[in-house]
Amino acid sequence: MCVVLAALLAFELFQPAHAQIPNAAQGYQRELTRVVQQEWGMNGRVAVHAAQIHQESAWRSNVNSPVGAQGLSQFMPSTSAWIAEIYPDLGRAAPYSPGWAMRAQARYNKWHWQQLASAADECQRWAFALSAYNGGLGWVNRDRRLATAAGDNPRVWFGSVEKYTHRAGWALRENRHYVRHILLTLTPRYERAGWQGGAPCNA
Repeated sequence: MCVVLAALLAFELFQPAHAQIPNAAQGYQRELTRVVQQEWGMNGRVAVHAAQIHQESAWRSNVNSPVGAQGLSQFMPSTSAWIAEIYPDLGRAAPYSPGWAMRAQARYNKWHWQQLASAADECQRWAFALSAYNGGLGWVNRDRRLATAAGDNPRVWFGSVEKYTHRAGWALRENRHYVRHILLTLTPRYERAGWQGGAPCNA
């Protein structure tokens, strides 16, 4: 584990277990656990999915972002429609329905996960998958090619691929913060609060 990653995780370990977890999260814990375990298996990373919802919407199912993302999992309308099309068993796109949003989030994360099998380890793979959820898989692949061209490791996100992009400055800042905040701050917090699945970057 790199020194920066270890330092950030060490800092987070000293935070209270329930620090800044919205009260609304508890109302969704059982359903999210069921959804993630159904989609990912009994060892599915529930805490990661919870941390992602925390980052996306702070557990508000009716929220709209300034750019048009909708609901608990903050899907753009085009993404909701695409997910509903490739996974017809989910039914019509319903981003404001917490049940649909959590199921679609788990599927969308798994779809990205399956495209990113060459990552160095589970922590890096989750980092790539979350970056793709936030900004698109195409950007992740372009960033990996830039890392390769610079002589860095395209299979490692932290300290490698995360340094490279041609995205706009605001998009770069948002995307890199998104990955780090979910995996290194929020996921350990949810894990300590009793959400199942563990934190993939703690090892």
